[in-house]
Amino acid sequence: MLPRISRALADWISAGARGIGQIEIQHDGGGFVLCHFDDIARKDLEIFRSPNDAAELAKFDDEGNYRPLKTAPNLRRGWRLELPDLEALQEALDFFYPGRLAVLAAWEANRLTTAPLRQTLHRQSGMYRVAAKISDEQIDTVVGQFCRSRGGNPGCLRTILWSRDATGARPSQHLPLEKFIAPIDQTGRGETRIPLLCQEACNLLVAEAREVVAEARETTSRAE
Repeated sequence: MLPRISRALADWISAGARGIGQIEIQHDGGGFVLCHFDDIARKDLEIFRSPNDAAELAKFDDEGNYRPLKTAPNLRRGWRLELPDLEALQEALDFFYPGRLAVLAAWEANRLTTAPLRQTLHRQSGMYRVAAKISDEQIDTVVGQFCRSRGGNPGCLRTILWSRDATGARPSQHLPLEKFIAPIDQTGRGETRIPLLCQEACNLLVAEAREVVAEARETTSRAE
């Protein structure tokens, strides 16, 4: 029997999932071929054949900028990754989108624990402790901009499963309702794709919250 994560991946592939995030997944005999979903028709792609290559492919965007958030919609183009089997596919996808297959498997098994944003912020320490001072209005704006599937900076293709606080309120009214409904895919392609799920706010969003609070305090200080 396949391990739980491998089984979840195999089930999505068998159900007709065409990819995950910005990655297209195609069958090739007993193996798989991956490429950026905007490169499907290209014939000039650079060929890679090891799942370990995915780590390097996921590291930088098309302009050579480092990608700290791997689920941001800025995956580089121009490559084709040929993999021999499901095990290699899972390994490669864990490099492209770290931890997301495990989160998906836990969610499908009703074992996924989510954390409200306020809870995540209140457990911060050191220089990030101030992030807990962010207002609900600021959260609405920050999450609406930072976590947008398209058009945000950096943006993120995960479906948000966490709330703003213990009341269960949505963290942002600037995002469409679909952004919070699993297993809806966030690429907007209207096809069956393996979803990227977000069980709690990432470190980058916490850092953004800290910056917002710090800037607001500095503005207030200058005005006094």
